[in-house]
Amino acid sequence: MKRALALVALVSVIAIAGSSFVFPLVSAWIPQLGSAFGINVSYSPIGSGGGIAAVTGRTVDFGASDAPLSADQIAACKGCVQIPWALSATSIPYNLPGLNCVVHLTGPLLAQIYLGQITSWDDAKLKAVNPKCSLPATKITPVYRSDNSGTSFNFTDYLSTASATWKSKIGKGVNAQWPAGVGAKGSSGVAGVVTKTEGALTYVDVAYALKNKLRFASILNKDGKYTTPGLRGISAAASTLPKKITGNGELSIVNPPKGNPLSYPICTFTYIIVPTASSKAAELRKMIYWAVTAGQKSGPKLLFQPLPKQVQAFDYKQIRLITGQT
Repeated sequence: MKRALALVALVSVIAIAGSSFVFPLVSAWIPQLGSAFGINVSYSPIGSGGGIAAVTGRTVDFGASDAPLSADQIAACKGCVQIPWALSATSIPYNLPGLNCVVHLTGPLLAQIYLGQITSWDDAKLKAVNPKCSLPATKITPVYRSDNSGTSFNFTDYLSTASATWKSKIGKGVNAQWPAGVGAKGSSGVAGVVTKTEGALTYVDVAYALKNKLRFASILNKDGKYTTPGLRGISAAASTLPKKITGNGELSIVNPPKGNPLSYPICTFTYIIVPTASSKAAELRKMIYWAVTAGQKSGPKLLFQPLPKQVQAFDYKQIRLITGQT
């Protein structure tokens, strides 16, 4: 009995909120952290914007976001460090029953769909890049995240690199002013709309798409190759990173330059935002170090590519800043 009480007393509770994108990976980590370190993790997938707000208000131990912090957000968080802790991709699921081919899409075409300029699956521009598909005369319903979402940031960042019109009219952000389509909250929300709506398409983390058996498109990269969001495509995109990571850890690997024929163009790192003066500094250092090292082994089966070595090296420096001191 005394031993059981002692073990309970050793359990640390870590509260995290934010990114729904990384939730499948964190869910795989939670039981491992409990058994290895006695750390009980509570994770609320409320979206990246919610996670940033929660850690800024210190209602959680740290936040999770697929969108890197802006300069204003870094200042508002008052003593927070940003740590890239996972790497994956955003898929483009669609609902076209009976179609016996994989739909091909390009960045400019996706931009035109979300701008409301392409409204039917049998549009001539879509047929031109899908010569082997008998695309139906079905209305396209673009579905977007209505909450502040890091996945939206990744997707609109990609569209901004692929379409000058999108960049000038909309730009990138966690909650864009969407010109067309239907909004829904969270990964489950947008996926739910697509599942129920023939002709719909959306953007969602590939782990969620696979878990829920959503069909997703192949996307054209700058080498003229149509690629899917698998580990090979994510790894190829990440290979374009500099050999040394500096600054605040903000990383972008969307739409990699020509010379990377295997790369998938809508990949993203996802981050945690951690107060350096936390009273749980020792537990946080232990947990985060494990996540960016041994924890990466849980990633591939969920289509999270293990972190490149130079990103891990940067993370170690950031983790050491979590001292518990103001």
